[in-house]
Amino acid sequence: MTMTGKPSILIRAATIGDLPAITAIYGAAVQAGTSSFELEPPSLEEMTRRHAVLAGGGHPYLVAVSDAGAVAGYAYAGPYRPRPAYAATVEDSIYIAAEARGCGIGRQLLVALIGAATDAGFRQMIAVIGDSANKASVALHLGLGFRLVGTFADVGFKHGRWLDTVLMQRVLGSGAETPPA
Repeated sequence: MTMTGKPSILIRAATIGDLPAITAIYGAAVQAGTSSFELEPPSLEEMTRRHAVLAGGGHPYLVAVSDAGAVAGYAYAGPYRPRPAYAATVEDSIYIAAEARGCGIGRQLLVALIGAATDAGFRQMIAVIGDSANKASVALHLGLGFRLVGTFADVGFKHGRWLDTVLMQRVLGSGAETPPA
């Protein structure tokens, strides 16, 4: 614990050993939430495949680990779109374990992810936030330099209702001032 009573958190690269906890965190978000538009939680095997693709492609994939050693959340920057012209642009994803929400872990992860993506040479980061009612995620991104680009209304249907997606964008490094490496 820190002096403020909040748990101390270590942010580091995710490992294969973290994937069962990551799978559980994401599975709970898929089942109960609207931040992901997946309808069925992916298996550990599928999450392992996704991690391998991202990490193998030079995309940052981070975990937040509590002082007790538990994975409290994770974040990654994946390809925004598959076409080569988008190679310098990434989309961020952040998921926090239910019991760890509201402790600032999402902010710590996003700060680290922005740094790691910048260090990796990416130039733009896109946030596609599921459900415009997800005010905490919108506020988190605004607080870290993202700007609101727009909202797609009623583009997903989950848990018996139509959902929006909020689009946000942040420049990384020199952004569009120079060509990508």
